[in-house]
Amino acid sequence: MVDTIAAEEIFKELKQHSISEFFRKNSQMLGYSGKVRSLTTVVHEYVTNSLDACEEAGILPEITVEVKELSESRHSIRNTDNGPGIPSKIIGKVLATVLSGTKFHRYIQQRGQQGIGGSGCTLFSQITTGKPIHLRSSTGRNAYECDLTIDIKSNKPLITNMKEFEPSSFRGLSIYGEFGETKYENSDHGVYEYLRRTALSNPHATIRLVDPEGKETVFLRSVQEMPKRPKPTRPHPLGVTTNDLRDFAHLSASKKVSSFLTDTFSRMSQNKVEELKGIVANVDFDKDPHTLTWDEAEALVKGFKQVKWIAPDLDSLSTVGEKQIELAMKNILNPKFMSVVERRPKVFRGGIPFVVEVGIAYGGNSGRQTEEGVKGTIIRFANKVPLLFDGSACAITEAASSIQWKRYHIKSFDEEPITLLVNVSSVYVPYSGVGKQAVAQEPEIIEEVKLAVMDCGRILQRYISGEKNLSIQTSKYNTIMRYVSQLAINLNDITGISKEEIEKALRAVIEKRYKHMLEEEKKLQEAAASIETAEQPSAEGENAAEEDSEAE
Repeated sequence: MVDTIAAEEIFKELKQHSISEFFRKNSQMLGYSGKVRSLTTVVHEYVTNSLDACEEAGILPEITVEVKELSESRHSIRNTDNGPGIPSKIIGKVLATVLSGTKFHRYIQQRGQQGIGGSGCTLFSQITTGKPIHLRSSTGRNAYECDLTIDIKSNKPLITNMKEFEPSSFRGLSIYGEFGETKYENSDHGVYEYLRRTALSNPHATIRLVDPEGKETVFLRSVQEMPKRPKPTRPHPLGVTTNDLRDFAHLSASKKVSSFLTDTFSRMSQNKVEELKGIVANVDFDKDPHTLTWDEAEALVKGFKQVKWIAPDLDSLSTVGEKQIELAMKNILNPKFMSVVERRPKVFRGGIPFVVEVGIAYGGNSGRQTEEGVKGTIIRFANKVPLLFDGSACAITEAASSIQWKRYHIKSFDEEPITLLVNVSSVYVPYSGVGKQAVAQEPEIIEEVKLAVMDCGRILQRYISGEKNLSIQTSKYNTIMRYVSQLAINLNDITGISKEEIEKALRAVIEKRYKHMLEEEKKLQEAAASIETAEQPSAEGENAAEEDSEAE
């Protein structure tokens, strides 16, 4: 006979754990898996926080990252910025309390989103070395330094060795930590490459790296203006789910469904509400939104899809910018040709606005050098932050892989000197994991990336076609010119006209015949020298991209 166990016995070990305990046992979810990735993740979290803080304060970022090797698999990192600093009364919540931050609850675009990154670094240092994070902060009015750890059982900060110092000697934030299970490597996934790509997408920042060998690399800012600050926004009606709508309704302070809609959603005017009333017959727009049922919310969501909406406001999004991408690609890749496209804002599930930017660089230092030669490469960004890992799970990679590159005179993307840069900017980027290294494969995002790549691809196609045609014409021209002198001699023997006169006449005829080719060659040489970007596709061009997408 089999012994049975009472339910009370089974569940007597039931306990509630803090989020810090969960991530202590699952640090790989924060990006701490693999020694190279773990070190890059720490730098990523500190640098993105520095960039966000400087931009919110209106300060052109000056960031220094110092990496030292303390022993095998153990490194120290010091990240220093010239930002606004952090007030001492909230430092524990900012850097030593998991899921506590200034970003998750705000409907505004920022690099960080979850309130995990900085605290995750503190936790990782603690569980791999047993040491606290040391920091120095100055807001300009007061300055202090202290040590930070996390009480993992309660997810509470532990602050020790708090000391004040003269604020005039330093402005900003400097964080020092020691991290085990790490490795510094000059690879496509290392700290250097991460900062190089960060400089590419943030040309307004100066970023300085001191590596474990003491070598200093400075990525100087190429733009002296701060990027446009995104404005807080509201969700767009398109993309909102039934559950989203009910959640918004239950939290609303409005007294009527009609006012709830205009107060909650962007682009929702009173005229749009009147239009919805004509579409959704089974909803009382004068009722209390807190009493909105699932069926009523579902009917409203279906009604949203039947209304023609204005696209989300671009002011709510901060992109790298076409000119900035051009300048960065020119400085770093020095290509023979490049084109840049920024799509119009769209929305994905949840009514969240996003915009896609794509740049293609061809020739020069484009692509990546391997033992087999130059290969095409995709550089992924989300809110201007480089994504170095989990490429196969990313919407950007999925979209780029679905392109029929032969259509654009690229025989094989993997065998061409080509760099594809893609940046997705959004109020809330749907990452596929807490480590924030891949954009979730939302259909709307994949489609927009694909269309943007096609826009750039058609411009590249025209360039490559022109280059190939010019090469053919140039070859013909050079072949004919090679025989002009001999032909002039032969005609001189037949006609008696001087060789010089005949040769001059022949050259004039040939140059007239190939005049267009010579002019095109001159233009291409000038374009190669100045790296002028081809024109931005018009609305007609965007429609053509959509037709290409349907064809594929």
